Amino acid sequence: MKNQSLLLNPIMWLLASLTLGLAPFFPEPHIWEKIQWLFSGAQGMKPIDWFDLVLHGTPWVMLVISVARKFKK
Repeated sequence: MKNQSLLLNPIMWLLASLTLGLAPFFPEPHIWEKIQWLFSGAQGMKPIDWFDLVLHGTPWVMLVISVARKFKK
């Protein structure tokens, strides 16, 4: 039960989203670049780019899930 509460801790995922989720910060966050690329058709995306999207996107997805579960209680 303790591990599940840590896994769904919104504060932890907020910190992860603001660090890993936005890194590198300049010239623009990596996740934003990948989302733009994805919505423009994902032409030329290689497997490493998809991995990068998952790596930088996971904290944001987990933040949404943890906040939703927090409000659901």
